[in-house]
Amino acid sequence: MTKRLKFAALALLATSLGAVAPWGQAGHEMAARAATEAVPSEMPAFFREATDQLVYLNPEPDRWRERTLREMDQAFQYDHYIDLENVPSGILKPDGLEPRSRFTFLRVLYRAGIARPEQEVGFLPYRIVELYQRTVASWRRWRTEDDPERRRWIEERIVADAGVMGHYVTDASQPHHTTIHFNGWNRDAPNPNGYTLDNGFHARFESGFVGAHVTLDDVRRYVRRGPPPSVAGAAREAVFEHVMASHAEVETLYRIERDVGFDPDKPASPEAREFAARRLASGADMLAALWWSAWLESAPDR
Repeated sequence: MTKRLKFAALALLATSLGAVAPWGQAGHEMAARAATEAVPSEMPAFFREATDQLVYLNPEPDRWRERTLREMDQAFQYDHYIDLENVPSGILKPDGLEPRSRFTFLRVLYRAGIARPEQEVGFLPYRIVELYQRTVASWRRWRTEDDPERRRWIEERIVADAGVMGHYVTDASQPHHTTIHFNGWNRDAPNPNGYTLDNGFHARFESGFVGAHVTLDDVRRYVRRGPPPSVAGAAREAVFEHVMASHAEVETLYRIERDVGFDPDKPASPEAREFAARRLASGADMLAALWWSAWLESAPDR
């Protein structure tokens, strides 16, 4: 069993026992709450008033990690990450992955000789873009629907998709979700800096440490001031930039673990707490921008 599959099995076991996997429920909810606070007043009232539902839905895909429901679990488990080191260099462009759809991406990876691309690489940025575009499509229908009841149904669809999209945006802000070093430094890779090999690091950082030491006020301290920027028409590129910015923090994450640690049972160092809060704030910033941009992109003049 590969390291990635072992981690997936542990996550499934944790879920079946009532625990919550990646970023932990606390981290996901804090990022979502901070994002809702940045939603511009120009967005329709029903969306601005759905704060609690959007927060609740952010951890939702982790609730689908049911090992007894194998078909569902297999369909979604590879959407939570992308191991960028395993992406062939020819398709890794400065503004994103060259294949525009996940299925073209799969075909390219197979042709590159990757036997299990869904497992060895993953689909995280594709999942975010797919849900973003689904939200844009629903907003377009909402703008033109005259029947009040049908409009209400569309509103429910928008909130559901926007909330679930938030999960993957928040996952992408966690460096572990962008790298082959997703749960301790990969033992097959050079490790000249002596980074931890502990395969409990992933959960200890994003669940144990965040739950014990990071608060919503910590996250708020680092979120963008002012209204979110629009990435309408360029969401795909913005999502990839978000993923790459997180990936750039992989060694920082491991260096902090080596030097001061992310121990939930000990007092947190200021550097460790700030790092976790900044990463969650990054997820909140990106999520608010995507929510705002989906609304703008749905406008008739676009």
